Amino acid sequence: MTVGDFLRVCRQPGFDPAKTAFMMPTAHGPCRFGQYAPYLRQLMDEMGYHDVVVFSPSSDDGYEGYDDPQGSMSRNLWMGVIAGDLALKFLLKTRPYETHAGDSDEVFHETIADFDRILSQPGITLRKRRAEVAAGVERMRDRYRAVPARYEKGRPLIGLVGEIFCRQNTFSNDDVARRVEKFGGECWLSDITEWIWYVNAYVEDNIVQSKGRFNLDMLKLKLKTSVQHRYEHAMLAPLKEDFRGYEEPHDVREVLAASEPYLPTRGCVGEMVLSVGKAIYLSRKGADGILDISPFTCMNGIICEGVYPAVSEANDGLPIRICYFDGMNTSIDRDIEIFLDLARAYQARKSTQRIYPPCFGSS
Repeated sequence: MTVGDFLRVCRQPGFDPAKTAFMMPTAHGPCRFGQYAPYLRQLMDEMGYHDVVVFSPSSDDGYEGYDDPQGSMSRNLWMGVIAGDLALKFLLKTRPYETHAGDSDEVFHETIADFDRILSQPGITLRKRRAEVAAGVERMRDRYRAVPARYEKGRPLIGLVGEIFCRQNTFSNDDVARRVEKFGGECWLSDITEWIWYVNAYVEDNIVQSKGRFNLDMLKLKLKTSVQHRYEHAMLAPLKEDFRGYEEPHDVREVLAASEPYLPTRGCVGEMVLSVGKAIYLSRKGADGILDISPFTCMNGIICEGVYPAVSEANDGLPIRICYFDGMNTSIDRDIEIFLDLARAYQARKSTQRIYPPCFGSS
């Protein structure tokens, strides 16, 4: 999937290897993901594109070492990640209730184009870009509020967790969120910012283990984290009422603490602790079921699959299903329809009810 996306760029008219950079982050450990960037570099060289830059920040150091002295690139990237997450959250919150099919998707594409224009605009100060992104968030809010919709309480709320790329990329996961909506559900998708907060916590724990709590590396990390929080809070502020009941954790350690009885954070590193912890967090927010989206034979998915029965039992029998995607042309509609029936049965007996935002009314 990722190689195909990069090759599509290479085959576009006017492609210039000397003016092209591909960003493919990396990680250490046994996960296949650590092989993506080296393979892409090998492939570019084999095709004669030696001048193409393969840009590979690593989670080991919190994706440091690639920024300019003013930190503008990392801040622009961070604003882009937050903006994208918010746009997708708004889409999944609105689309199941729209009265005219396609309105929410149209607003989503308009919003992404708006953020793209702001973040790619050259020659403006960081302060001005922040102000324009904030204005873009308000335009996004107003666009989604204007979508004709009939908000009715009672749709099963399904949390989507799992491997980041597969759960985010609709082509890879056979557009599972839209299929859930087709059978009467609504989705809450784990966002990308969750991973950044997790990486920060991981780096902080490593610094404490190796150097203690009081050192220059810890100070730098705390300053970076503070800036990231400030940007996120500023972009979330206009959406407080819209996302009432859809709040993400205040601190990723809340998710990690929920996972601890099943997958200890220091012993299990990667999306597995986030998937299990987020499943529990979502059940506490009133979710009616969890779908874990993973690519075929994914290590994180297999480990989660082993502990989900215990997680389900400890949370009133919360329905949890893992879905592996391997590119085969098989329809998952039957499985989703059955899962939604299980979610409705759980909805009738669960102990934690969800909170709805004002657009659903008070009835």
